[in-house]
Amino acid sequence: MDVTVVGSGPNGLAAAVLCARAGLTVQVLEAQSTLGGGSRTLPDPEFPSVCHDICSAIHPLALASPFFAEFDLRSRGVGLVAPEISYANPLPGKPAALAYRDLERTCAGLRHGGDWRHLLGPLAARGDEVVGFLIGDKRSLPPDIPAAALLAQRMLEQGTPAWNMLRGEDARALFTGAAAHTIARMPSLVAAGAGLLLATLAHTSGWPVPVGGSQAIADALLEDLRAHGGTVQAGVEVTTAPPGVVLYDTAPTALLDIYGPALPDRYRRALQQYRYGPGVAKVDFVLSEDIPWADERLASAPTLHLGGTRAQMTHAEREVADGRHAPWPMVLAAQSWVADPSRIDARGRRPFWTYAHVPAGSSVDQAGVITEVLERFAPGFSDIVVATRSVPASDLHLHDANYVGGDIGVGGNSVIRALLGPTPRVNPWATPIPHAYLCSSATPPGGGVHGMSGFYAARTVLRREFGLPVPALRP
Repeated sequence: MDVTVVGSGPNGLAAAVLCARAGLTVQVLEAQSTLGGGSRTLPDPEFPSVCHDICSAIHPLALASPFFAEFDLRSRGVGLVAPEISYANPLPGKPAALAYRDLERTCAGLRHGGDWRHLLGPLAARGDEVVGFLIGDKRSLPPDIPAAALLAQRMLEQGTPAWNMLRGEDARALFTGAAAHTIARMPSLVAAGAGLLLATLAHTSGWPVPVGGSQAIADALLEDLRAHGGTVQAGVEVTTAPPGVVLYDTAPTALLDIYGPALPDRYRRALQQYRYGPGVAKVDFVLSEDIPWADERLASAPTLHLGGTRAQMTHAEREVADGRHAPWPMVLAAQSWVADPSRIDARGRRPFWTYAHVPAGSSVDQAGVITEVLERFAPGFSDIVVATRSVPASDLHLHDANYVGGDIGVGGNSVIRALLGPTPRVNPWATPIPHAYLCSSATPPGGGVHGMSGFYAARTVLRREFGLPVPALRP
């Protein structure tokens, strides 16, 4: 066996696909009984005709990521529906703020639409370059210097107190909800980068919903891997290093247990000092019908940011970062059936995906808190709940071992780690362990179902270990 990939998340599968297409023998080992890592979809234990997205649900980078753009999920039978409304942010006592794919329509609905146009218009006009820079490897000059300079200026503005130059409570909330995906204090450069990336995608390729659930993305990668001779084994927990070259789609600290005393002293100390960030508490609902939103336009928005105003969201994120539960936490939600009616079963039941930001390792069940937040914007929500499946942050690692303490960013949400990786290295996908590499979202460019961490790690492996170029990905 030339290459072993430990973990079958999107990054691990991306790395495996590239190595197999390069002509290497590849195996993927997955500890869970099902494959796909952060892009799995599983049936509800009581209502199996309703399927929940276990980790990710909406995929803003499924069309825009350079890896997936070349892999071309749609040509492989994956339905990706980019809805008219990319995301929405309800506001207490006021109309919701809506981010349409149409930038001008978005601006028309905001109190100070010109400010939103000034912030996002130039970035949307250079969408490919913006995405390429933000999820690039940061180790070469950006291909479009003017676009990079424009983006840097916007990041400095939105990552500092100058972000209040953006006028209008609705526009501020619309941006802050996107930035809050990082689960970090705001304003900050890392949150600004995420917010600008996601908001730019909202007005370009959109925020696609995978038909049938996130599993469709993992299944397309698995099918291509097997077609090129790769093998996959589920239910295999790796406790000792496999022979040959190994790519780890794991949390960096997993290497402490796998290699033990064989780790170089300095690297061991760096891993022991590795810190994870705040977590999320996941709550999946089974609903009997559409949600009774007070603002009826929200019924057409698959993705919702339910954190209230900018002031409320920034306060909540600060509380979580300081280790306290926010009375009104940042809540993200997805009603995928809006774009994909196949998620509704014959009796009208459908899955409603939510999570709340909480302190690292929190064992507090957030189902009641999330329900309370939903009742603010959809009175009567409780009446349509058929079942509730709640996983506190402290148990999220049972769904995916990478999510230590509920940290779905695998510790990667900082500017330094986005540039240098989990431990400072010139090549952040390499380790000082011979033939061992990291390809999880703890490595650049960080979290998100985009496959780019796996791409960069595989590129390193192909060049260093085998002297091979990166193969084409087109079907």
